[in-house]
Amino acid sequence: MHVLILGATGAAGVLLIQEALAASHTVVVYARTPEKLPEETRNDPRVTIQKGELDDREVLSSAIKGVDAVLSALGPSVSRGPMHPKGTPLARAYALIIELMKSHRVRRLLALGTPSIKDPNDKFSLQMSIIVNGVATLARTAYNDVVAIGETIRTQGQDLDWTIVRVPLLSGANDKKFVVGYVGDGKTGTWLTRAGFALFVVQELENNEWVKKAPLITLP
Repeated sequence: MHVLILGATGAAGVLLIQEALAASHTVVVYARTPEKLPEETRNDPRVTIQKGELDDREVLSSAIKGVDAVLSALGPSVSRGPMHPKGTPLARAYALIIELMKSHRVRRLLALGTPSIKDPNDKFSLQMSIIVNGVATLARTAYNDVVAIGETIRTQGQDLDWTIVRVPLLSGANDKKFVVGYVGDGKTGTWLTRAGFALFVVQELENNEWVKKAPLITLP
């Protein structure tokens, strides 16, 4: 498939590019600062790079045109959590992304989320409740944006084949193992590697097992 990857210059995004290429997909990278990409990615003939901002309708439209799916690792920066801008800028970006996907007849969207986005299948988990409430307290604007991302995808993207890939705390370890479920189901935990996130997204792109669902992906 020919896929557009957003959030590609972050740690999870770089791994997502690598995983997509390993699965024989071709990649369009849309990034504000593509020079942050590893040199081997910038020089890979299977990768097309388009520089632009998330609110640049014309350039973003050009990036979306002709792809089979949009894979997004967009999310609030952990390091800037408390300083995340007000006004839910990422959710507003998703509204534009979804609008452009519809106009170009691109149906498949796999988007990074967190347990701050609630799901009817979730059950109570004390550990996860502490984590989510901590984020809501210490990084309120980031929390609000993530929640708004979930609402935007579910409402404005109701005609798309979307999957919100909810992840807990992320680590940089190389372990790609993961389990898929929901909060408090007795099998999911509170950690996942970025490599595991990338692998799940690419496998789900091919398998379509979680369409219009928001599973929680964690280490076993």
